[in-house]
Amino acid sequence: MSKKAILYTVFFTVLSLGFLGYAGYVIKGERGTFLGKEKLPILGAPGHTVQGFSFTDQEGHTRTKEDVKGKIYVAEYFFTTCTGICPKMNANMEKVYAKYKDKPDFLILSHTVDPEHDSVPVLKAYAEKHGADAKNWWFLTGTKKELYALARQGYLVDDGTYTGDEDFVHTQWFALVDKAGQIRGLYEGTKKQDVDKLMDDIDRLMEE
Repeated sequence: MSKKAILYTVFFTVLSLGFLGYAGYVIKGERGTFLGKEKLPILGAPGHTVQGFSFTDQEGHTRTKEDVKGKIYVAEYFFTTCTGICPKMNANMEKVYAKYKDKPDFLILSHTVDPEHDSVPVLKAYAEKHGADAKNWWFLTGTKKELYALARQGYLVDDGTYTGDEDFVHTQWFALVDKAGQIRGLYEGTKKQDVDKLMDDIDRLMEE
């Protein structure tokens, strides 16, 4: 083999090794970003997203679907006079709030199931009791029919149907919603292991 041929062979060998090394680096990086972590499921029927809404928060401000656009949030249902599951749920929600309250793209939406009692002043006092800032933890009221429709048809936290004034939603489920309004997980708000899983999944969703 001539000297020139040897030089060409060495050159292309080095070039090939360099390309393979670079390709391996890129593939490894993609696997770590996309393949190494399985994405959270999308719940509900294909194409399901949370429908539009308009409620009032503890400061008297109107909150709509436009206000949560591009945000990750957790939704729950409760009532201020509840002595059963609600205190445990909101004690656990405080842990979620403490971890993410400084994240500008994260919110908590706590909807009352008893709007006749839970007026704006009542919700404001309840929010203060839980150390909640209206900037990113909203306690919401509205009409019972609209609140319940959102629980059942939007957040999928209750499987009932509206039966009128005597209807009542009492659910322990937290719903995790992504920036596109899709439901990415349901968690029992009374259980520590579920709330820990919720926070792990919020971290994962923030990385998607």
